[in-house]
Amino acid sequence: MENRAKHLVFLGCGLLCAAVSIFAVASAPSAAEGPQTGQAAQAAGAPTASTSNFPVASGARLAGDDKQTRFILDLDRKIEFRAFPLADPYRVVVDIPQVNFQLPAGTGGTGRGLVKAFRYGLVMPGGSRIVFDLNGPVKIANSYVLDAANGQPPRLVLDFEEVDRTSFVQSLAPESRPELKPAISESTTATIPAVTTAALPPVTTTDPRPLIVIDPGHGGIDNGTQSGDQTEKNLVLGFGLALRDRIEKSGKYRVLMTRSDDTFIPLNDRVKIARSQSAALFVSIHADALPRREGDAQGATIYTVSDKASDAEAERLAEAENKADAIAGVNLTDEPTEVADILIDLAQRETKTFSNRFARLLMDEMKTTVRMHKNPLKSAGFRVLKAPDVPSVLVEIGYVSNKGDLEHLVSENWRNKAVGSMVQAIDAFFAKRLATAGPAK
Repeated sequence: MENRAKHLVFLGCGLLCAAVSIFAVASAPSAAEGPQTGQAAQAAGAPTASTSNFPVASGARLAGDDKQTRFILDLDRKIEFRAFPLADPYRVVVDIPQVNFQLPAGTGGTGRGLVKAFRYGLVMPGGSRIVFDLNGPVKIANSYVLDAANGQPPRLVLDFEEVDRTSFVQSLAPESRPELKPAISESTTATIPAVTTAALPPVTTTDPRPLIVIDPGHGGIDNGTQSGDQTEKNLVLGFGLALRDRIEKSGKYRVLMTRSDDTFIPLNDRVKIARSQSAALFVSIHADALPRREGDAQGATIYTVSDKASDAEAERLAEAENKADAIAGVNLTDEPTEVADILIDLAQRETKTFSNRFARLLMDEMKTTVRMHKNPLKSAGFRVLKAPDVPSVLVEIGYVSNKGDLEHLVSENWRNKAVGSMVQAIDAFFAKRLATAGPAK
C-alpha cells in the first residue's frame, strides 16, 4: 500500500506541473526576458518579517466587454508570473511571487465582461495567487508585464477572449480536461504546490510533553466568512495565537500552529502536519456565518468528524469548509488514498472516541464562560478532522453574521475567557487520558 501511495503522489505532482508548464506566461515585447534578478528575485524567495521587501500591488481593474476583457494590475516593480485556465467552474489562475496587496477594499468583488469576479492573496510562503471566476470559457490571448514609462508604474496585463467550450477544453492539458477527470481522480492526489509548513520532517524530539496542533482556518487568498471589514481568517488567527500563548505559558505541552500568519494552507496539508509530528490533539478554529435567508444563529459550536452529519446546518458547514481548497484555484481530491484505506481500522474508532471525549469536556468548560449554540455538539464529514490517529475537533467560536457574536469575536476580554476555558478542557482531557493509558504508554 505504501508503494502504491508514493506512486500516486509522484504521478499527481507530475500531472499538475505539466498543466502549469503548458500555460506558462507568454511575454509581450515589452515584458521581461527570462528570469529576473535583484528585487524581483528577492521577492520570490522566503518571506521576511517585513513586507517592505515584497512587490506592492496598488491598483487592479477590468476593462472590455463579454467578447474581450483586459485585467490590469499596477505594481511598484516588475515580477514574473504564470497563468493557466481551469474548467468546471471556469477559472484562470495566475501565480506570482509574494506580493503586498494594497488594493482598495472590495477590489475584485464585482466583475466585468468575461470576468465574474476575482480573488487574490498569499497562497504559500513566498507566493501569491490571483484567481479569476469567469462567466464562460475563455482563452488567454495575451499576458505580459509592462515596464514603467511616462510616469506610469509597471503593470501586469492579461487579455481574455471568448471561445467555445470545445476550443477551451482542447486548450487544456490532457489531465485537466473534464472528460478525463474521473479516471485521473481515481489514481492521483492533486495538490497545490508545496507549502513550507506542510513539509515538516517527522517528529524526532525527546520531549515527552503532548503536542497540540492549533489550526486557524482559511488564510491567504481564502478569507472565509466576512462581516464588514472583519474576516474569519484574521479573527481565528488572532484567537489561535492567543490560545498558543496560553498553552505554552502552562509549560505542560508543546504547541504547533498550522499557520501563524496570513498564509493559505490546503486542508490535506493541515492534517499531514498533525500526523507527521505525531500530534496528541488537533484543534481547528473557525467562525461561521449563516446566510440571511436562513435566519440568525449565535454561539460557539464544537464539531467532531462523522460520515453522516448530525443535522442540515452541520452538513452545510462541512460542505463549505471542504470546498475551501477550491478558492486557491486548484481543487484537491477528497482525501489521500492511504487515509481512505484505513478509515475502518480500529485505530480510527479509538481516535473518534478520544475526539468525542475532548469535545464534551470542551463544551462543559466553554459553556461556563462564553455563549454556546443551542446545539453545541455536532458532527459532520470535515476533511480537516479525518486524521485516523489524531484526536481532532473543529470549534466554531461564533457567528460573524450575528451582531452580538461579532462583538465578542473582536473583544480581547471575551477571547481571553474563551481561551482560558479551552486550556481547562485540554488539562482535563490529558489528565484523564494519561491516567487511562498508564505508565507503559
